[in-house]
Amino acid sequence: MSDRYKLYGVDFSLYSGKARSYLNKKGIAYDEILPTLSVYKRFIVPRTGVNYIPVLQTPDDEVFQDTTVIIDELEKRFPENSVYPTKPKQKLVSLLLEVYGDEWLVIPAMHYRWAYQDVNQPFIFQKFGGMVSPMLPAFIRGWLGKKLGDRFKGSVPLLGVKDTNFRAIEKSYLALLADLEQHFQQQDYLLGSRPSIGDFGMIGPMYAHLYHDPYPGELMRSKAPAVAKWVERMMDSQPAKGEFLPNDQIPDTLLPILRRMADEQLPVLMDTDRRLTQWRGRNPDARIPRSIGQHKFTIEGVTAQRIILPYALWMFKRPMDFYACLDPETQQRADNLLHRTGFGDTLKDGLQNRLIRVKNRLKFA
Repeated sequence: MSDRYKLYGVDFSLYSGKARSYLNKKGIAYDEILPTLSVYKRFIVPRTGVNYIPVLQTPDDEVFQDTTVIIDELEKRFPENSVYPTKPKQKLVSLLLEVYGDEWLVIPAMHYRWAYQDVNQPFIFQKFGGMVSPMLPAFIRGWLGKKLGDRFKGSVPLLGVKDTNFRAIEKSYLALLADLEQHFQQQDYLLGSRPSIGDFGMIGPMYAHLYHDPYPGELMRSKAPAVAKWVERMMDSQPAKGEFLPNDQIPDTLLPILRRMADEQLPVLMDTDRRLTQWRGRNPDARIPRSIGQHKFTIEGVTAQRIILPYALWMFKRPMDFYACLDPETQQRADNLLHRTGFGDTLKDGLQNRLIRVKNRLKFA
């Protein structure tokens, strides 16, 4: 039996990039399998019960879906050079930035992919068409890719990208790029010379959409070359062997990024928790769906609506649970950082809803 893992993913898939980067940086031997429609039908859906990539198949034929689950399962098998810092503030920050990358940067990622049609879409439609069959002629791949790609394009307004706020989304993203540029001019990764779980959370959108696609890729390389170099480091095949910064240090260059998360994403997470409580009261025995209505969010002073995504609470439970396990003295040191960056007592107050994943579905704990 082969000792190599199998990653079912594609280079233009946001979460596939996260899993691929992790496997590369940990030096884990794997083969990447193109998830064609036939692969979805005969393997992915029967083995996972869902239609999502990436999927990881172990040499022992265990199958895992969801990048956070994949990483945590592999960390048990490959604990050396862990992506989780051992120092408390660094681990907390890395868990928060994983949530930010995974669940919030999808907004600019999807905007930039689908807004600049003349530049991006011929490229993207060829990629989607390759998932049907990479051997088809280019014009047929493009035609089939458009049919598949239009489904994803249709989800962009649901994520909150509207005609009324796309300029605000771009303004926020460009400010984030500038902050990350300052940081990566000084550090190889978020917390030193070794990537943390926060780096892997952010690499998904920053690579697959915002570096890999033609228009935003050129934007990143021209305006934030140090960020582009970080993306390239995260995606190359060289295993990472550096260290996290000493003395539980959080670089000052990360503080603006945490403040942006607290300003934009944190209110959405808290409202998701409140709205899920209300939904549960009306649907006590129902399975938790992927979305439960819509709510307001604000970026750069512009307010719009987007779907409410309970999955984000499962992700946010990770830093919350870690914070709750800290002793009082360590919590106080973490509180100083949280108050400086706009999180206040949110982590101390906790969530009304505790979610778990069972057979790749969300359930109330």
